[in-house]
Amino acid sequence: MPGAIAVIPARLESSRFPRKALADTTGLPLIIHVARQAAKATHVQHVIIVSDAEEILQSARDHGFEARATRADHLNGTTRIAEIAPDLDCELLVNVQADEPEIDPIIIDAAIETLQSHPECQVGTIASWMTPEDDPQDPNLVKVVMNQAGEALYFSRASIPHQRDGDDDTPRLKHVGLYVYRRDFLPVYADLPATRAEEAEKLEQLRILEHGYRIAVAIRESNHQGIDTPAQYEAFVARQLAGDAGSQD
Repeated sequence: MPGAIAVIPARLESSRFPRKALADTTGLPLIIHVARQAAKATHVQHVIIVSDAEEILQSARDHGFEARATRADHLNGTTRIAEIAPDLDCELLVNVQADEPEIDPIIIDAAIETLQSHPECQVGTIASWMTPEDDPQDPNLVKVVMNQAGEALYFSRASIPHQRDGDDDTPRLKHVGLYVYRRDFLPVYADLPATRAEEAEKLEQLRILEHGYRIAVAIRESNHQGIDTPAQYEAFVARQLAGDAGSQD
């Protein structure tokens, strides 16, 4: 199976946690934790950090990762990756979120494998079964409905599928925000106009479906969390320090 390139798009400023990509209480910048996890995936042959911030690019280089500068006007990470996609020699590109330092490399491999096994699809992603602790009404928890061929039918912040008749014990899938793209599709995506459901739900992946392209979905257990706030970062630091202490016992 051909390998893929993992690309980590990053920006320096964040409304809830400014400069979080470079937060380094653990001794490593947050984005370097992410890059090291991505590099552990079996099917990832190379990792690139892309940003419009020179500080992030220099941090990547200082820690042995390739860095590429991009424009500052990107609205999301996908278009930032699309800017460099034509220059890369690979079949698949993995969009790894810059604030997920505990992402499991197995999850990255699963997303790559599902796209490889669905040659008719342009994108691959991951879903997990919701647990009793998950609230299907939570709009921050994106749900996905699949067809029997293992492809996404729709993503929503609403509780889907809707249980019309009484007891709501319908098993539901939550979306794990990891994407693998066919390299040649990324420039196509970047030129697609925004769509009605995408704008209503504020979910960029709906643009792909609404324009008639296809997303393969692998179901895997995934418990890693993104870091949006300083409090979440401090909890990550505590887990890192506890793990380091345990490894020395």
